[in-house]
Parts: sequence; C-alpha cells; structure tokens
Amino acid sequence: MKDSGIIPVYNHSDADTALHVMKSCRKAGLQVFEFTNRGTHSAEVFAQLREAARDWEGFYLGIGTIFTTADAKQFYEMGADFLVSPIWDEDLASYTSQHDITWIPGIGTVSEAYRAYKSGIGLIKAFPANVLGAEFIKAVRSVIPDLKIMPTGGVTTEESNLATWAKAGVHCVGMGSQLFAADLIEGGKFEELENKIYVARESLNRFRRF
Repeated sequence: MKDSGIIPVYNHSDADTALHVMKSCRKAGLQVFEFTNRGTHSAEVFAQLREAARDWEGFYLGIGTIFTTADAKQFYEMGADFLVSPIWDEDLASYTSQHDITWIPGIGTVSEAYRAYKSGIGLIKAFPANVLGAEFIKAVRSVIPDLKIMPTGGVTTEESNLATWAKAGVHCVGMGSQLFAADLIEGGKFEELENKIYVARESLNRFRRF
C-alpha cells in the first residue's frame, strides 16, 4: 500500500466495467485495489474480480465497507486479501485478529486511533478525511508516531490536495469518485483513466516521505 500510494476504492454492478477499472489501476502502477461492499451485486462482482486477478503477481484485492463479522467471513473465504471498514468495531477487531486477517478500520477520534494501535492494527483509515482534515492526521501522528494512516473520503487528484496529505505524513491515501471520472468509464476511455491515475500517483509521490 505504501508503494502504491493511492488505494483505489471502487464499486460497480457490472463486472466487466469493474474489471476494466481494476486493470487500468494496475497498468497505472497501483498494486492494490479495494472493491466496496455496496449493493447486492457486490459479492458476485468481487468473485469475478478475484478470479481475474488470481495470477497477478504482487497484486492485492480487498473488500471495503465491511460492518459485520458475517460479511468479513464471507469475503475472506472468497479470497479477499484485506478488509476495510468505515468504523471501529470490537467484534470485527476480534474476528480479524483471531484469523490473522489484515483489517483496516475507520477511525474519527484520537481515542479510536489509540484503541486500534493497542490492538495491533497496522494501518487505520481516517474517515471522512475531508471532515477530519490533514491537521487531525498530524495531531494523531504526533502522539502515536508509529501508527500508519490512510485518509479516505474527499481526497482529490489536485496536486495541492495530494501535497497536503503527503506532508501530513500519511502512509497512503484512499480515493474513490475523485479518481474515477464517470465520463471516462461510461465512455470506455480506459487508457485516459489509466493516465489520470498515473498522473495522480506521480503527483502524490513527489511530496511523500518514504
């Protein structure tokens, strides 16, 4: 995730479209992809993405918007490499720890961040990032410097925005609708989408402290 810099967050009811988007991300240099559990189609589409990416060396496919241990169990058994939630939940923390599953919980307070850190969580999701802001991340890292943080929600492709997050010391950033221009996807312009993703990744990396 640190190498990729940008963690793409995406959902679509059409598996072919989702696969095109995932391939565009990979071609742009991203080795991580988060498909979100939003809608009754999500499991079926995820299964097809998992099958398509099974032989992609060094590529990690995860599932986001996980609220319950039942959903966590379902997608983990389907082959999810990691799980992401918009919230902190003790049941999910217990389940993922028992099964040695990479879980990225969403946090919105310093107390939640510390609880995640004490639980051995390697990476947390600061959500919604546009509400919390880069100053929140700086504050958390000032008191828990070893905690890795991924802001998600409101991160844009503008260089100034990416620079702000990078300078706050983020581990990586999660990006959804701001990264995936609907007109490019609907128009089947996946090479243009790939270029947009690549440019955003390069912009972020110019300001990151590796």
